[in-house]
Amino acid sequence: MTDAAPDGPPLPPTRRPARKIFLLVGVVLAAALGVGLFTNLGTSGKSQGAPHVGGPVPPFSALAVDGSGRVGVPADGGGNATPAVLLFFGNWCPECHQELPQLAAVVRQQEATGGALSGIRVLGIDSLDSLSDARSFLKSSGVTFPVAYDPNVTITSGAFYFEGDPYAVFVNGDGTINRIVRGATLTPAAMTADERALIPSGR
Repeated sequence: MTDAAPDGPPLPPTRRPARKIFLLVGVVLAAALGVGLFTNLGTSGKSQGAPHVGGPVPPFSALAVDGSGRVGVPADGGGNATPAVLLFFGNWCPECHQELPQLAAVVRQQEATGGALSGIRVLGIDSLDSLSDARSFLKSSGVTFPVAYDPNVTITSGAFYFEGDPYAVFVNGDGTINRIVRGATLTPAAMTADERALIPSGR
């Protein structure tokens, strides 16, 4: 008696299921890469939309900390072709306690002296504070310019994409951003120099 191959239908190929699995994995990976690329493009577009030097300042309007009405920036900068300086701060911010009193003193001096710099509109944006803390901070810092109340960072992070404080934004009379300063690096002398750059005559 000799061994012989059994008669009957051929066995199904064993590689097809593996090919189907590899094909399915490939489709899933391609889809994942596509989603990742789309997400990155969306993020890149968002970052490109953030305020930048030479671009337009985001207009905003918010209640004033002192309850006097609303504070904001129209689309043409300070309003009526007036240059503007936007100072972002908060009572919770240690750096702001060092920076703001000095800058507030500069603004008071400019208002008292008159001249070209007194025509620049200075606005503050107080973020992440309770109303009582914001008012106390402004009083102790000697702030006399209008300050917008931004407890939910709708302006600070939403419109300007800023993370944390302090920031300063110098706006030309046509509503374009001339300079953005981050951190407690804005000295009174630097602020005055940056303000002069907003005046076409440079005087």
